[in-house]
This record gives sequence, structure tokens and C-alpha cells, in this order.
Amino acid sequence: MPALPCFDDVLDAAARIAPHARVTPVLTSRSLDALTGAQLFFKAEHLQRSGAFKFRGACNAVFALDEADAARGVVTHSSGNHGGALALAARTRGIPCHVVVPENAVETKLAGIRRNGAVVHLCAPTIAAREAVCAQVQAETGAHLIHPYTNTFVIAGQGTAALELLGETGPLDVVITPVGGGGLASGTTLAVRAKAPQAQLWFAEPEGAPDTARSLAAGRLELDFTPDTVCDGLRGTLGEPNFDLLRDNDVRVTTVSDADTLAAMRLFWQITKQTIEPSSAIALALVLARPQDFAGKRVGIVLSGGNVDLAALPWMAA
Repeated sequence: MPALPCFDDVLDAAARIAPHARVTPVLTSRSLDALTGAQLFFKAEHLQRSGAFKFRGACNAVFALDEADAARGVVTHSSGNHGGALALAARTRGIPCHVVVPENAVETKLAGIRRNGAVVHLCAPTIAAREAVCAQVQAETGAHLIHPYTNTFVIAGQGTAALELLGETGPLDVVITPVGGGGLASGTTLAVRAKAPQAQLWFAEPEGAPDTARSLAAGRLELDFTPDTVCDGLRGTLGEPNFDLLRDNDVRVTTVSDADTLAAMRLFWQITKQTIEPSSAIALALVLARPQDFAGKRVGIVLSGGNVDLAALPWMAA
């Protein structure tokens, strides 16, 4: 396994992606502060290029490749956001991109991947199928694999969102992100532990995909489960390097119901007029579900993405 990234890698990533990634705004809401009793600072990564924080890691990984590797193109598997981000990063550098996507991916995310010129390979909606088809495409094309959350450059790139957040807000008592495969959570951990070591690190995970909470409680990876959650971006299983980083850094993971997540998604739209996807809204849902843990505190929340299929809003299906 490659060496774990460190905070210097996050700083290197910030410099590498600066010409390409957007410095997203930090949003506040007096209404949400009043509801929660906390002072909330939302890092608006749904306004990032490709509509999600994923562009940070994908861009860092693509532009870190040497010319020979880059010329062969890149390949990944993704539920949607990483694939769209990698496609955009590859297009920006002018190299080929292949993305393996499950058949049940959100149509908006699929459209984003195709719009940025990547070749889409559909597969069955399981992690095993994604990895198998990805390996097949890699063997056939010679493309360089950029894993959605275990790649060192991807992890470091994701940490730049929290780096920017802390740079704008100053000291925070708590920083919250969603957690799925763990790229954002582990990158955030590197940035927060270096820049705000006193802050609590808290991660929100779907009740129907609780592998991070289960793994940290057991002290080893516990990945034998079938994800059942509306948070399509959080169905990936926790990566080994991500687990190691979280385990060693005194973090807290709390599971959140899909019902609470969808309520938070709808509330955020009603109050702020900002559209975020369920995998993003889960972080706000955590605060709304446990106001006693955050009252009186300065809380930073990374809004991970906003790629929502407006023709199939999740509460309409419910």
C-alpha cells in the first residue's frame, strides 16, 4: 500500500489545483443558526467545478501525472461525482478518460461525465462489479487508474476544501463532512489536524451504509454489507488508507437516517435557495438531529455536492 498522505501533500495539492479549481464561498444562514443554536459555516462545494468537491482530488491526481502516464489516459469507477470530476480534469489536461459507472447512477451525474468527453462503461450496481470492469478497461486501454478515494493525490486534493474553509472562518470548534469511501473525510482530517488541532472532527454516514462507524468501532475494516441509502455518493466502502487516517486521528462518526437527510436537503433549499444532493445534506442532518452536541459552537460543514436530478427529486419518490 502506498504511504499515507500528510498535510504537506494538502499544501502541494492547493498549489497544483489553484489554476483550475474554484475557491468556493462559505455560506451562512441566521435561520439555520437559530434552528440549531450553533454558528454554522457551509463550505459550498456544490458550487465547485463539476458540481462537487471531487474536482479537487481528481484535478490534483491528473495534474500530478508525468507526461508518459498522462498520455495513456485515466480510468476510474464512480457512482457519478468522481467520474464527472475526473472527466473534467482529464479534458482540462487534454487526455483520454474512461469511467465505470453503475447502471443505477443518477442521470444528472451520468450526463456530466459524458458532457466532459469521457467514455462511460456501465456495470452492475456493486463495488465488486465496478472494480472488475474498471480493471478490465485498464488492461484494455493502458489507462492510469485514479481510484475515487484511496489515491494519495485524491485524498490530498480533497483536503483543500477544509484548508480554504479554515482560512476564511478562522478557528472552528467542529468540522463536519459526509463519509462514504473516505476521501473527503481523510483529506479533511489532514487539514483540520494541522490547522485547527483543537477542533472536533465529526463525520455523517447513512444508516444504510454504516461501514465507517462499524469499522472504527471494531478497530478493523468491516465491509461485509449491502448499501441501502438514498445517498448514492456514500455507498462506496471505506478504503484502507482512509480507515488508517481516521482511526489514528480521534474522529467521531454518527449514522443518520435517510428520512432526516432528505428533510435537511429540503430545508436547506427552502431557507437558502441552494440545491444540494442527499450525500451532502447528511452533514446538516447530523446537526439538526443532535443540536445538543453543537449548540453554542462554531461549526464548519463541507457541502460535498449538488448534482441532483431535478426530474426525480428523492422526496417525490417517497
